[in-house]
Amino acid sequence: MTADTPTLNSAPGAVRVKIGFFGRRNAGKSRLVNAVTGQDLSVVSDVAGTTTDPVRKSMELLPLGPVLIIDTPGIDDEGELGDLRVRKTRQILRQTDFAVLVIDAVRGETPADSELARILEESRVPYIIAYNKSDLLYEIPKPGPNEIYISAVTGLGIAELKERAAAMGASAESEGRLVGDLLKPADVVLLVTPIDSAAPKGRLILPQQQVVRDILEAGAVSVVIREFELKETLHKLREVDLRMVITDSQAFKLVAEGTPENVPLTSFSILFARYKGLLEASIAGVRALDSVQDSDTILICEGCTHHRQCDDIGTVKLPRLLREFTGKSPRFEFTSGGEFPEKPDCKLVIHCGGCMQGDREMRFRHNAASAAGVPFTNYGVALAYTNGILARAVAPFGYTL
Repeated sequence: MTADTPTLNSAPGAVRVKIGFFGRRNAGKSRLVNAVTGQDLSVVSDVAGTTTDPVRKSMELLPLGPVLIIDTPGIDDEGELGDLRVRKTRQILRQTDFAVLVIDAVRGETPADSELARILEESRVPYIIAYNKSDLLYEIPKPGPNEIYISAVTGLGIAELKERAAAMGASAESEGRLVGDLLKPADVVLLVTPIDSAAPKGRLILPQQQVVRDILEAGAVSVVIREFELKETLHKLREVDLRMVITDSQAFKLVAEGTPENVPLTSFSILFARYKGLLEASIAGVRALDSVQDSDTILICEGCTHHRQCDDIGTVKLPRLLREFTGKSPRFEFTSGGEFPEKPDCKLVIHCGGCMQGDREMRFRHNAASAAGVPFTNYGVALAYTNGILARAVAPFGYTL
């Protein structure tokens, strides 16, 4: 492993390639996941429906690197509880970069397997069909181009399955950059990072970590400060040609007032909207705030789950600011983590930067809102707009408002 090879510790969940194992109950998905990971990760049993909730495992899958392996409940589960499990499986599907459709080789393809293959194709998720329990066949048929015959018990085909998963997963990796593509070696970037009380002691929050890493990979220089150190730091750097100032969106107004107009300014959240390919949509969507009424609902979404603080950005600060900006008292609804309505029913969706969500999941959320005719925007874009500095905050990316 080279110095710049990603490791499990350096790769956030959102940038890991997610490989999901799907199929009917008792097709051997859990035993196969255990064989692929080399660990007894999932409970295995001859009783159908043993896996009741998705099971996740981070691992290195060479030559791809860090991946997230997901074992899902049987797609043909029955009853009310089964419906909930199937719904969870479909939710995992929209987060999956590459899928392994596990079919019992002895029983052969069933209507449930065919339906799942149709859903995978409809969702444009690349997949391979793995015929498990092949050690029980009298003769192994010649596989098709996206098929493989394996045995989780004997190890038949497991190495080839991992190689093919790595090769197909590599094509799913994001080629985008957060900010590094805008920088030259030795450029100086000032990062204004209020210490978030929700972050573990001794750590920066994930978006800040990822931006610092991207700056370093560009060969540029990052100077990290807190918001109340801005004036003194700018004074000390007065002889330096600052390439950009990047701030936490919560400090947008303060930092904008203290940063010279000739210095490009944006926020971590806006960088993530750009990184996820949603900046243009977010700029267009935020205009919905101009027509908010008391009877409207605004859906505020966070991609991660954390302990709510007394002055939480999503549930407290943002709603308060929006009431002040609109002069109205709309109703607010909130989601966090993997929860997001398939058909949003609201005036506007305001989403966090999505640092914990993969590109596919963020596209699903935007597309779900778009299909329902609901505008979609981003924390950073909304905060810049309500503070009257959106034009300045998106100018570094070539947008002229």
